[in-house]
Amino acid sequence: MTVKMYDCASCLAKYLLCGFNFIIFLAGSAVLVVGIWLVADPNSFIGISKIIPSDELHNFIQPKVIEQVSYAILAIGILIFLVSFLGYCGALKESQCMLTTYGILLIVILVLEIAAGILAVVYKSKVETETKDVLITSLSHYKPTTEETDAVTQAWDQLQMNLHCCGVNNYSDYAGNQDLRNASRLVPESCCILKEDKTPVSDTCTTSPNDSNSYFNKVQLTSFYFYPNLQLSHVES
Repeated sequence: MTVKMYDCASCLAKYLLCGFNFIIFLAGSAVLVVGIWLVADPNSFIGISKIIPSDELHNFIQPKVIEQVSYAILAIGILIFLVSFLGYCGALKESQCMLTTYGILLIVILVLEIAAGILAVVYKSKVETETKDVLITSLSHYKPTTEETDAVTQAWDQLQMNLHCCGVNNYSDYAGNQDLRNASRLVPESCCILKEDKTPVSDTCTTSPNDSNSYFNKVQLTSFYFYPNLQLSHVES
């Protein structure tokens, strides 16, 4: 009786593991296919996305943005695909080698997550400083012209428009942006107070920002903290 119960439990565990990894495998395959599609033919994706009536989506989906995001999606898809494939085939064929590799990969991923969480807590102040430095550096790569829109530019535009802020510390963070200087601007349009059509309420906002036409001195990203669960949050100021 005990042997039969053990066999039943073993069989149940096997098929549960197979089922779980098969679902993850399908999800990973879908992500992988999307990644390959974006890398191989981004223009078709952009064309299909225009069917969706969303101005924010259309502003975000630009060739350079798709190019930068596609490789990240492809890498994530490959990782999910390989790990779930090992888990599914290992459980189905009861392959000790595959299951061992699968287990090791899961342990490595878990250890890396825990280690990252611990390091973030221990070096919280340093992480905050380094994060701010990275963000300020990224502002130097901001492209004020729509022809050169990329992922960095889109990310900052969305943050500043949604949070009503300008830069990391204030508008002076854009002082190192050569493209803005060449365009005789102090801040991008996303730092301005905008109308419903996303255009500045004042034509002089980008060249002469002040409290009445922009958020040039308002900060929503002053303090960044990484908690053990690796969620990034901000403190308003």
